[in-house]
Amino acid sequence: MTGVLSSQQLCALIERGAIAADAAILPDQIQPASLDLRLGDVAYRVRASFLTGAGRTVAERLDEFGMHRIALGPGAVLEKGCVYLVPLMERLALPDGVQAVANAKSSTGRLDLLTRTITDGGTEFDRVAPGYRGPLYAEICPRSFSVLVRPGMRLNQIRLRAGQAILTDEALRALHAETPLVDGPAVIDGGLAFSVDLRPATGTLAGYRAKPHAGVIDLDRIGHYAPADFWEEVHTEAGHIILDPGAFYILVSREAVHIPPAYAAEMAPFVAMAGEFRVHYAGFFDPGFGHAAAGGTGSRGVLEVRCHESPFVLEHGQIVGRLVYERMDEVPQQLYGAGIASNYQGQGLKLSKHFRA
Repeated sequence: MTGVLSSQQLCALIERGAIAADAAILPDQIQPASLDLRLGDVAYRVRASFLTGAGRTVAERLDEFGMHRIALGPGAVLEKGCVYLVPLMERLALPDGVQAVANAKSSTGRLDLLTRTITDGGTEFDRVAPGYRGPLYAEICPRSFSVLVRPGMRLNQIRLRAGQAILTDEALRALHAETPLVDGPAVIDGGLAFSVDLRPATGTLAGYRAKPHAGVIDLDRIGHYAPADFWEEVHTEAGHIILDPGAFYILVSREAVHIPPAYAAEMAPFVAMAGEFRVHYAGFFDPGFGHAAAGGTGSRGVLEVRCHESPFVLEHGQIVGRLVYERMDEVPQQLYGAGIASNYQGQGLKLSKHFRA
């Protein structure tokens, strides 16, 4: 195998026991190129975020940094600004040569709900070493809104890969020539560049900014909340906005992106030299996202932006991130948006699924 493992390959690993869980893994957890992970029954409030470290277990670190244990069964509120560790239902016994990378789901990122996966012996967030055998944990830190969670909720996801299948810039240009990856000129340099859209085609609404003192969001309530209770609209006629330190924004890319069926993509970490802000928390793009093969006509990327130490002027068309494309080991039998519950196919500027349109 060489490349990202597809949905049918994930099913095979589940049948072999390489991916297992306390409760049976459900069919709708399996995405075209990833597996949704579920929260377990308890959460631990911890003093600080931590990495496990080589030769150590998460349970050992909990003895050091744990504060108290919270039962999630009836529903529990995770408070804004606090750090929690939640054992996940799923566990891994990866084959040799197969590694994993985790990321927050799109709706999680759009709520500024920082969610990262850690493992026993782990020295990086969201990275699972080849051949890892053991439990998985989610570190959760609500940044803008307190949230109500229950066991079985899916805040993050995991993608398995074998070998090295990242496309070089030369290969990416060739792919774009064969099947356009964006609806305009492709800027390719260390991946496919994303820029921000601050000149809306109609009106002046360019994004949303999280309100600092909003209420609790129940993550089971879909299409329930009024956006105005949690978000301020960001309007611009000048083609730029000023980001405030510590504020969280939902913006949208200028480009409409296509992910062909034989490929997957991930948003690359942003280079700090281009500005003191972070542009994404959820970074997986599945095969078929925005692509005609899955009924798409291009889908723009929603940008989850947090400014850091000083106010920063963000200009229309400014490059804010890059998509790194990888080959799939097999084309998935089910594509993003093609008959499955894909909330963001064909999207433009859009809040998470919890808010009314």
